Amino acid sequence: MSVATYSPEEKFRLGMLWTDSRYRSTTIQIIALFIVMLLGAYLINNIITNLAALGKDFNFSFLFEPAYYDINQRLIEYNSRSPHWMAAVVGILNTLLVAVLGCILATIIGVIAGVLRLSKNFVISRLMSVYIEVVRNIPLLLQILLLYAIFIEVLPRPRASEPMLDGMVVATNRGFYIPSLVLGETGWIVVATFLASLASIWGFRRWAHKRQEETGQITPVFLISLAIFLVPTTVVFFALGSPISLETPELKGFNYQGGIHLRNSLVALWLALSIYTGAFIAEIVRSGIQAISKGQTEAAYALGLRPNRTMNLVILPQALRVIIPPLISQFLNLTKNSSLAIAVGYMDVTGTLGGITLNQTGREMECVLLLMAFYLTVSLTISAVMNKYNASVKLKER
Repeated sequence: MSVATYSPEEKFRLGMLWTDSRYRSTTIQIIALFIVMLLGAYLINNIITNLAALGKDFNFSFLFEPAYYDINQRLIEYNSRSPHWMAAVVGILNTLLVAVLGCILATIIGVIAGVLRLSKNFVISRLMSVYIEVVRNIPLLLQILLLYAIFIEVLPRPRASEPMLDGMVVATNRGFYIPSLVLGETGWIVVATFLASLASIWGFRRWAHKRQEETGQITPVFLISLAIFLVPTTVVFFALGSPISLETPELKGFNYQGGIHLRNSLVALWLALSIYTGAFIAEIVRSGIQAISKGQTEAAYALGLRPNRTMNLVILPQALRVIIPPLISQFLNLTKNSSLAIAVGYMDVTGTLGGITLNQTGREMECVLLLMAFYLTVSLTISAVMNKYNASVKLKER
């Protein structure tokens, strides 16, 4: 079939939606979207009909009923009389906590291991190779259970434990205890100063990077950033009379009281996810660095750049364009793998909304849809943020 292309002066006719190449692709996409919407409507109607045949309706009113179960690890106030939606929020926050901490630690482990695997020191490079190959080939669930069993069996009971780091950290078979911050009346000013310092560091580093690209002049970023990080907050802290204090854990009876209690399930899940994902990130970092031609390094050395500056200014900026896309997938995998938390009793969103709430209410369809919506939202958010960062480091032609 021949396709005619009409001149812009010709009057629009309905038949041009199919015969004119300017409109045909849009027409096909609209028809396909309409078909998909019809199919989705049919599936939803079929689900509702089948549920009605089983004597069930489709609604989310169960979210406002009392949950009647406790959650041992939580970031916000919650009790057994709280509604199911509150239990779901607690589970969501627990999932996000593990995901954020895991992504940070996995990135640190992966970058260090990836760089060290390229070390000229035979022992260090071989050790990193063993770590990467062993960890990647053992199922993640087994690693989570192994770490959890080690914490339970090896660590002492609270009354037999010895505080470490001058009482700042206590490791027991019931979990880890660390100090918590206690804010005074003016403590929020110190926190605001600290956040302003972080924003200033970000702005300063962007300015220094832009100045270096435009003029070639290097600013001592690390020392100035360290000064911005420490000086304002320290001055405000002492000027206000130390309005923030630390509440350290103390042994009272058979357990420690005060501070922050990190249960073994949380720590085991966090470390296992970080170590496992870090092994994959290490390979991504190694391949990204090796993707850069050796001539780049040799040219930098010929110009008199030291190895650390060569890595920071020449190799890593180019390697990031190779590293970021697969790194996004690893962050997504870590977030979704956190659903294995139920194996060690850590109550994430899969354990609350997709576990106890589902079993108590019998609302499996609603709970599964909410779970899918949550993981989809988190995955799309991570992808959007990392894709924006990827766009910022891509090669820009002058």
